[in-house]
Amino acid sequence: MPRYTGPAIALHWLVAIGIIANVALAWIWPHLADAQVRPAIDMHKSIGITVLGLAIMRLLWRATHRPPPLPTSYQRWEMTASHITHALLYLLIFAMPLTGWIMDSAYKDAATHPMLWFGLFQWPRISLVMHLDPAVRDRIHDGFGAAHVWLSYAVYLLFTLHVAGALKHQWWDKQRELQRMMPG
Repeated sequence: MPRYTGPAIALHWLVAIGIIANVALAWIWPHLADAQVRPAIDMHKSIGITVLGLAIMRLLWRATHRPPPLPTSYQRWEMTASHITHALLYLLIFAMPLTGWIMDSAYKDAATHPMLWFGLFQWPRISLVMHLDPAVRDRIHDGFGAAHVWLSYAVYLLFTLHVAGALKHQWWDKQRELQRMMPG
């Protein structure tokens, strides 16, 4: 069974872990005590920026290293669904952190509340957005915030389809699908 390369596998799982952690944080912080909300949101932002960096590396790796072909036993519709799902997941892996970064840069108190990447150094906001008229900045904050939320629903759907497809091939079709992307 042809497998993905080691770097492709590592980047896949690092991005997946980052996305799962960020989803968990977004679900958890409404239930946290007030003093814990800001650190949870800051962690969410740090993970999001990290996922963006990993996604760039993953896309560069993918552009220079062909993935293994899908098994020939897959139906044509399964191959098409796989390609569409993967393309949309890639799009969302970029869109989610970018909409979050734009929303964060448009935050009314962005200038006085720096974003620290895992508390280590200040991550830059998007200057063009920060220096817009406050009313425009508020609309951008709200609009990109809403887009960030709606895109998260698309992530949930595509993640579910991605995992369901892999498990279907592994368990129902008795293909060695998971072994193509598992470490080791």
